Parts: sequence; C-alpha cells; structure tokens
Amino acid sequence: MVKFQNGIEAGCFIFDFDGIIVDTEPLHYQAFQKVLEPLDSGFSWQEYVDTYMGFDDRDAFIEAFSTQGKGLTTQELHTLIDRKANIFQDIIRSGIAPYPGVVALIRKLRAHRIPIAISSGALRCDIDPILGTLGISDCFEVIVTADDVSKSKPDPESYRLAFEKLKARNPAGALTPARTIAIEDTPAGISSARGAGLQVVAVTNSYPREYLTQATCIVPSLEELLDSSFP
Repeated sequence: MVKFQNGIEAGCFIFDFDGIIVDTEPLHYQAFQKVLEPLDSGFSWQEYVDTYMGFDDRDAFIEAFSTQGKGLTTQELHTLIDRKANIFQDIIRSGIAPYPGVVALIRKLRAHRIPIAISSGALRCDIDPILGTLGISDCFEVIVTADDVSKSKPDPESYRLAFEKLKARNPAGALTPARTIAIEDTPAGISSARGAGLQVVAVTNSYPREYLTQATCIVPSLEELLDSSFP
C-alpha cells in the first residue's frame, strides 16, 4: 500500500499514456493533420485540445468527419486509422522523452511490487515501441489500449477493464477500485476513471488546474509522488 502526504492510500496504479508518460499529443496532432488535410477535414491545435484530446483514433476520425457533415464507412475508417498509425510511427522514430519523474515512479512502484497498468486511448502499436525505448516494457502487468475497448474515454470501459485485469492477476491482493489510483492529464480521462470508481491523481501536463477539479488531487509533476510512503 502506497500512502501519500495528503492521506490518500492506494494498492495499485493505472497510468494513462499520452500526456502522462510521454508528450505525444503534438505528434498525434501532426499525424492527424497529415491524414486529414488532404481530405479537407483538418482541424486546429486548439480544436484538438478542446475536442479531440482524450479520444482514441477511431472516435477522433468519426468526430472530424461528422463535424463537416461527412460519413465514413467501416473500411474507410480502418484505412484512415492505419494510415495515421504508420505516419505516427515515422514521427516517433526520431526519438521521444518522458515527462519528469514518471519513469522513476514506475520503476519504484515495480520494485515495491505494486501492481500497475496502462489504460490508454492510443493504439498498442503506438505504445509498445515507446515503452521499449524508455526501458519500462516489463513494468506493467496489464496494458489496455484502443484495440481492447469499444468506447473511448470519457466512457469508463477502459479503466474498468484495466482494473478487472489487474485484480485477476493479483487475487491475493484484495484490490478495490476505491484503493486504485488512475494517473491522468485530461478532463475526459478523469471522467473515465471516476466512472470506474477509481481515485485520480491529475497532472497539469496538458491542462491547467481549473480543468482538472474532478480529480482526487492535482500535482504539477509526478516527481511529487516519489517521496510517498512505500511499504
């Protein structure tokens, strides 16, 4: 059990990916525009922040087209998702850096045998290469991505699934949603985790504090959690 200075306790952690482990949001935005602009369906960075951040690729493309009164067949949607994924892979090959404190926190949790998972709206093929680059691929017992769910955040499906999988892998740990912390950076992510009954530590990596008030607590950096009391 991890104890924080504000009295919060947790027996397991579920991390968001984009905006928490690495700052891939500008890279995703760039990849979306490379796909959408030739189709006259692009959107501004502010629109991405206000509307699309927190969506998985599927829902982002549906939203981009429906906003302009356009429809997509299932095949067209899959083609767009695949094209964007390939462009994103090309972009991240140039290298990517983690947010301060996050790799140290993940390794510390792992060293103390605290169950940890990822719940992300990104594709698994986007996540795995980055985890490998950062040297933390073996730290997560469970990884839930857009490939595993039918609804993206703010729907609670991804956090519920991540928690259920963690609990199944730790039957002796008596894990409960109320003693599970989701680490998030977006209002949609907070709503998703709250809907699954989890506590939420929000980090101001992507939004200012006033957008994150539904979280259990808000921190400017995950470095602040490194001094928590570990068993």
